[in-house]
Amino acid sequence: MAVTLSLLLIFALLALGIPFWVSLGLGTVAMLSSTQILPLSLVGEALFDGVDSFALIAIPLFILTGDVMVRSGLAYRLLSFAEATFGSLRSGFGTSTVMGCGLFACISGSDAADAAAIGRITMDRLQEKGYPKAYACALVASGACTGILIPPSIAYIVIGLVLGISSSTLFQAAFIPGVMVLCSVIITNVLVNRWRNYEHTMGAFSWSRWLRALHEAKWALMIPCIILGGIYSGVFTPTESAAVAAAVAVIIGLLQRTITLADFPAMLGASARVCGVILPIIAVALLFAQALTVLDVPQHFVEWVMSFGAGRTEVILLMLAIWIVAGCVMETGPNIVVLGPLLLPLAQKVGMDPVHFCIFMITTLGLGFITPPFGLNLFVMSGLTRTPVGAIAREAFPFVIGMIIVSALIGFIPEISMFTLR
Repeated sequence: MAVTLSLLLIFALLALGIPFWVSLGLGTVAMLSSTQILPLSLVGEALFDGVDSFALIAIPLFILTGDVMVRSGLAYRLLSFAEATFGSLRSGFGTSTVMGCGLFACISGSDAADAAAIGRITMDRLQEKGYPKAYACALVASGACTGILIPPSIAYIVIGLVLGISSSTLFQAAFIPGVMVLCSVIITNVLVNRWRNYEHTMGAFSWSRWLRALHEAKWALMIPCIILGGIYSGVFTPTESAAVAAAVAVIIGLLQRTITLADFPAMLGASARVCGVILPIIAVALLFAQALTVLDVPQHFVEWVMSFGAGRTEVILLMLAIWIVAGCVMETGPNIVVLGPLLLPLAQKVGMDPVHFCIFMITTLGLGFITPPFGLNLFVMSGLTRTPVGAIAREAFPFVIGMIIVSALIGFIPEISMFTLR
């Protein structure tokens, strides 16, 4: 009863527009007060311990690196390289746009930053190529979903901290699933383009143009190589790779005189604002998860689900449905810290590896960035182009279907996630 009333209090506060971390914090304090499982005098210490983690330093550093890439123009060169590689194909610029999103995802770790950066660069060109404005917005918003799916990813850092799993391991396991989602967006765009005949210009592939674009993008391509190469080779931890990448990006920008010292306050402020949103949520969520664990709530939930005779297939479909719905109404961070500790014991009950569970969860929650009513990427693109959110959401529907198929494959085929670890 105490847990139920605390959850009702949390939902009531959210319905009133209270920030998530405040609602969750008040609900957790109410739960602790009514159950007496943890003295309230220890709440402050527990909140501090929740964010006192070396891994969390990577979050502002990845955001800073992405901001430097945009301000210094390096992100533009990544897109130019993608266009030189794929632009000669039919649907070539659409494919190049999605690949640009993927390359930028290897740097920023953030969907919204990915959508904003690539959207500013590509929207006019997409419309020139024949794409309607709303569909072009949906294409960029869908491609930017890879921001939390392709390592490095803020979401994997958060879920690793909440569930006690190495973020390096999650980054290694997430690469193939992230690329699969990227390919699903590209394939969906090609199919829609063939059906609606949006982009039909084709040209011959030019090696000279490709080599020139590669030369111009060499410094920009160095950043994701440092991040992913350092993590996968074991030379850097994710936090160390974020620090090295940020330092290299800043040095390149200063040497090329595309950024100045005057830009630093704004860049550091952007990173601080992201941390100001994420860290309070993590702090109170870890306390909330600890309270649920002590009260055996996850175990009771597992017993309740299994009492219906649910097997592995039913549990995977249940989790897929829960995460799709949750992604529609709440941001990825809160979903991770609330649903992760609750559903992990259920996944383990049917034999799912914790790493596989994390990849399945983050991939499915990534749908929430292009599904209303929350759909953060939809709002980002709407703000950039003054296009109604509803119109963008309708055009994003084919991409949602493609991503659901990929999520289901990841859920039912563990080797997709575990292959790189074995």
